[in-house]
Amino acid sequence: MNSALGPTAVVEKLGFKKDQLILEVGQADDCDNLLRDEIQKITQTNLIAEEAQEVVDAVILWWREDDGDLIDELVDAQTYLSEEGPVWLFTPKAGRKGHVEPADIQDAAPTAGLTQTVSFPASADWTATRLVARKKK
Repeated sequence: MNSALGPTAVVEKLGFKKDQLILEVGQADDCDNLLRDEIQKITQTNLIAEEAQEVVDAVILWWREDDGDLIDELVDAQTYLSEEGPVWLFTPKAGRKGHVEPADIQDAAPTAGLTQTVSFPASADWTATRLVARKKK
């Protein structure tokens, strides 16, 4: 995990806290295992597999360009997400295999009922983008 921030600082920036339940979707061999381990260390819970059916405090979505329809996946990610919980979308950085253009995220998020709030480099290979449910009027 080569980032300007260490794994602990990244998890703090993600806002994860002890006892939170985090659903993980799209986990594969290319995911940042140091970051995953630090999330589990801070929350003191295991990441929940995408097949689970329980309400969670946040969702981590590892997403690559060829993974399918981002809108559909963002909608599905919200199924068991608490009202205030964010979706953290992790995408490969520019120049990495599977890079997702920021414009694709900006287009998909509102269609899925989400608003993009922040993006930052989470590790050497991944960018984290925070998506939250749009406020109802």
